Amino acid sequence: MAIRRMAFVTPLMVGISAIALSLTAPQTAKADTLADALVGAYTHSGLLDQNRALLRAADEDVAAAISTLKPVLRWSATLTQNFGKVRNAATVTSVSNDTLSAAINLIGELVLYDFGARSFRTEAAKETVLATREALLDIEQRVLLRAVQAYMGVIEASEFVALRQNNVRLLTQERRAAQDRFDVGEVTRTDVALAEAQLAQARSGLAAARGDLVNAIEEYRNVVGRKPGTLRQPPGLPSIKQDVDTAKSAAMRRHPNMLSAQHQVAAADLLVSAAQSDMKPTVRLTGQLSVSDNLNANEYTRGGTVGLEAGQTIYQGGALSSRARQAQARADAQRGNLHVVRHNVQQEVGVAYASLTAIRAQLVASEGQIRAAQVAFDGIREEARLGARTTLDVLDAEQSLLDARSLQVSARAALYVAAYRVLASTGRMTAKDLGLPVQIYDASEYYNLVKDSPGKLSAQGKKLDRVLRALQKD
Repeated sequence: MAIRRMAFVTPLMVGISAIALSLTAPQTAKADTLADALVGAYTHSGLLDQNRALLRAADEDVAAAISTLKPVLRWSATLTQNFGKVRNAATVTSVSNDTLSAAINLIGELVLYDFGARSFRTEAAKETVLATREALLDIEQRVLLRAVQAYMGVIEASEFVALRQNNVRLLTQERRAAQDRFDVGEVTRTDVALAEAQLAQARSGLAAARGDLVNAIEEYRNVVGRKPGTLRQPPGLPSIKQDVDTAKSAAMRRHPNMLSAQHQVAAADLLVSAAQSDMKPTVRLTGQLSVSDNLNANEYTRGGTVGLEAGQTIYQGGALSSRARQAQARADAQRGNLHVVRHNVQQEVGVAYASLTAIRAQLVASEGQIRAAQVAFDGIREEARLGARTTLDVLDAEQSLLDARSLQVSARAALYVAAYRVLASTGRMTAKDLGLPVQIYDASEYYNLVKDSPGKLSAQGKKLDRVLRALQKD
């Protein structure tokens, strides 16, 4: 069950630049944006489908709990054949007592008062539903963050392949130049061997980069549900608050893990109250209608009863007290879990911000490193032509330039992942927060259909059957 909520993609996903990276797809293929990958992950994820089904199962726990507050109506029917003979000693005669009788009973029962035990369990089930909804949102954040990682992973791997291809071309030229200089006696065979070794290493690196690209494509296919076409470089980062302390406070209020843990504590406290109420009396209203008929004679009985019943378990070997203590221990455990989750969320926010800051600095440094390495490479290669530098100097300069460019490629991809990890750490990495143009799953709609515990043959029950058939996956 879902409600379609169409929304335009946020500015961080539109206005894509014309920088396209050609993968294995044809050049005529439609270019994919980061928004396309996120939409694909949201609609394709089996993990989301799995946890939505688990949420619907939790919704049914509420329906089951509410049903205990409603009347119980059941029937029973019997058909009895009696046979045998009765001997009369006075008359010395035997009389057959074969009879065939039928009876139908209709029994009703309603709990009038149980010190709130059933109501407490109903409210606990509702809190569990709310906790499960938040857990689903956390799964959604993880799925979308993995889509960002897969998208940037393909871009990074593609750029590495391009760098390695360019490196092979340059080293091929250097090897040819070394051979030419050796032919005229300017360098030794050692210089040619160095160039050949470096070229072989570059070809090995290119093969490894192509393997990494295949792995990245398979990860993308797994997460998004299709093979990537031409991917576009995202033009800008999402909006992120600069104050880490403010971000931590916001995460405490809205992160799904925090909210889920809070609902789990509330549910555990309610179950403690329910276990304590189980040790108190229960008052029930009971009623019964019965019809019995002797099918061998014109005899029948019609009747009924209505009554109040009160009862209490006085002693059960300590089982009720044990369950109460167990419920309290579980409530204490949930409070401990809330404490752990609170600190984990705060740590996650701090680590995400620190990582983003470090990668930004790394990216800035890599730009200066590339400029310096390019100048050094151009100068050393020119000096080598004049005989002032060796082949080894040129190869080392080329490797330094390659390393600088590789660092920039990795930092640029990591920057986007780090930025979206900041969003996830503060609970803002959902499809709704990102404004994805998808059919947002409405977690409350199924709950609203089942919360009153409708019967299977009721109009609501038939509607639920149609909904469940529509939700079934092949």
